[in-house]
Amino acid sequence: MIRWLLALLVVFLPQPVLADELRPVSITFEQVDEGEWSLGWRQPMAGRQSGEPAQPVLPANCRMDGNPRLDVAVLAVSGRVRVLCDGSVSGQVMGWPFLTPGEAILRIAPQDRPLQVHRLTPEGPNATIMAKPSSAQVWRSYFVIGVEHILMGWDHLLFVIALVLLVRRTWPVVKAATAFTVAHSLTLAAVTLGFAGLPQRPVEVMIALSIVFLAVEVARGDRQTLTRRLPWLVAFAFGLLHGFGFAGALREIGLPEGEVPAALVSFNLGVEAGQLLVIAIVLALLAVVRKARPAAETGAVKFASYAIGIAGAYWLVDRVIG
Repeated sequence: MIRWLLALLVVFLPQPVLADELRPVSITFEQVDEGEWSLGWRQPMAGRQSGEPAQPVLPANCRMDGNPRLDVAVLAVSGRVRVLCDGSVSGQVMGWPFLTPGEAILRIAPQDRPLQVHRLTPEGPNATIMAKPSSAQVWRSYFVIGVEHILMGWDHLLFVIALVLLVRRTWPVVKAATAFTVAHSLTLAAVTLGFAGLPQRPVEVMIALSIVFLAVEVARGDRQTLTRRLPWLVAFAFGLLHGFGFAGALREIGLPEGEVPAALVSFNLGVEAGQLLVIAIVLALLAVVRKARPAAETGAVKFASYAIGIAGAYWLVDRVIG
């Protein structure tokens, strides 16, 4: 069992090291005046790529006014250009030409109507610009964004996994996870509504430190530390910190005017749904190991804690000096 865990970690561990940089494509289409729009986009990359950078697909009645101004870096390509449109863009289609797997977040900001947000994927690369975004569209989009943020955000994900490995019993895990959820929901709402805020870089450093701390606690075995006696309290404390991280991600995506509460609640529900899925999978794997080979459980958990600690330590150093 430990050999299988080692093989899986060898395959997947290189991915979380870069995962914090691999964010969705971000596209903003903002109206400047009647018939004039500003188009900006940012495409994250794992490294320098050859060929022409991709560009958003414009509505049929719009055209770029000249060539886009591109800023090509190692980890991202950014573009900006003035766009001229003949008539209204409502009902028109806009999208992203997916050449690789991933997703894009499209924000459309007309002058006289609320901001609308669309999630684009290779299976659904285009979105229809609506005269007014519906509440159902907002709930659906932000719920999916929340689920994907916890599942693809490796730092938050490893923290949740470490929390499960620390507790390992269903009811205490549920209590600790609930405390973590309540805490990050509080800070996420406070930041989003403008009542609180912290610089993003120190927050990211502290999130990495929280992963290292929890990994060390798991590796120490059954010693009765404060973390083991009151895991829900530790989860709540670190949850407040992780909430600032979630707020940073949500700030990049943006919130639709007039639908902020719906977007905020659905994003939180999506994060919680993804978190519960991860908890259920880890508990199920622990149950399988415990039943098939009880003596291997302690070694497997300790090995997993080392892997999590190494990833957290890498992020910690990278975010301090990067």
